[in-house]
Amino acid sequence: MTTDRRWSRLFYAAILLLVLLHSNVVVYCKTLKRDVKALNEIKASLGWRVVYAWVGEDPCGEGDLPPWTGVTCSRSTVGDYKVVTELEVYAVSIVGPFPTAVTNLLDLTRLDLHNNKLTGPIPPQIERLKRLKILNLRWNKLQDAIPPEIGELKQLTHLHLSFNNFKGEIPKELANLPELRYLQLHENRFTGRIPPELGTLQNLRHMDVGNNHLVGTIRELIKIEGCFPALRNLYLNNNYLTGGIPSQLANLTNLEILYLSYNKMSGIVPSSLAHIPKLTYLYLDHNQFSGRIPDAFYKHPFLKEMYIEGNSFRQGVNPIGVHKVLELSDMDFVV
Repeated sequence: MTTDRRWSRLFYAAILLLVLLHSNVVVYCKTLKRDVKALNEIKASLGWRVVYAWVGEDPCGEGDLPPWTGVTCSRSTVGDYKVVTELEVYAVSIVGPFPTAVTNLLDLTRLDLHNNKLTGPIPPQIERLKRLKILNLRWNKLQDAIPPEIGELKQLTHLHLSFNNFKGEIPKELANLPELRYLQLHENRFTGRIPPELGTLQNLRHMDVGNNHLVGTIRELIKIEGCFPALRNLYLNNNYLTGGIPSQLANLTNLEILYLSYNKMSGIVPSSLAHIPKLTYLYLDHNQFSGRIPDAFYKHPFLKEMYIEGNSFRQGVNPIGVHKVLELSDMDFVV
């Protein structure tokens, strides 16, 4: 074999070795110790025992072991290691307090623990999850007040806390979430008034605070000029709201669903409401409204359903459509 051919083979062998070494670095880069520790703490805590068959020490997978079920990892942008970016452990009857160790997963963008049996409060350390976009804790047994520290999660787009036992007032700090699109707080024990500061949220599309113990008026809620510019769905049903429907509510020109059922509201229904271009569902039932319904509502091109039972409207006032319980599926909240 000539010297040139020998050197050529050695050169290509060296290149192949470098490629293999580089591939191994990509495939087998370690998981950040902080995240490994946090998830192993959760794994060892009461109620989280092998519910998802978490095998091995590394939640992002090691060797031939895959990542733990419900755990999504990504390559760090600042170092040669992996970090946990999503934790989805839902509908497995996890019992116990909210796992504070979760707040050490500083790269989380999605935290979904819905439909379990978590108890106690959301810890104030939740503010550490600065990259969080989706927080879904609905259908648990969480309680106490929502910590105002949630207002520090500036990238949050979805906040789902419905079907729990939260109490106290809705914190006005939620108005500090500039990217928030979906706010679901229904079926809790909130009291007091809905913070009008929420109207400053420029991207809020859906707000559901129904089935609580809230008081106040719609006029107070929309008192900030130019409020709720992107709001499509407004659920205020099953509370203790009083007063009338102000004509200024028609300034929420993107409204499609307005749900006012089962409150203590009164007065007439303003004709301006019929000029909201895409109003589709209007629920006024079981209040104390009176007078007549303006003809414009019956000529509205998009209005499919207007439910009016349980009020004091004049005889001959008719509903529109056939009333049904309006429920939205999870797909309605996909980004």
